[in-house]
Amino acid sequence: MSSFALYIIGFLVLIAGLAIGAGLMGVPYEWIAVGAIILVGLGVITGVANTRRRDETEAS
Repeated sequence: MSSFALYIIGFLVLIAGLAIGAGLMGVPYEWIAVGAIILVGLGVITGVANTRRRDETEAS
C-alpha cells in the first residue's frame, strides 16, 4: 500500500472521529458535512504534497 493511501486512510479516520464528536455535541449535520468536505480537500492536498516524489536532477 502506498504512503499516500495510508495518509488518506488516517486522515479519513481523523475526520470520522471529529464528525462523531461534533454530532454528539449537537452541531447541525449540514455543518458537519461542510467541515468534512473541507477537511477531505485539505487531506488530499497535504497528502499529495507530503508523499509526492521529488524530481531528481542530474549532476552535471
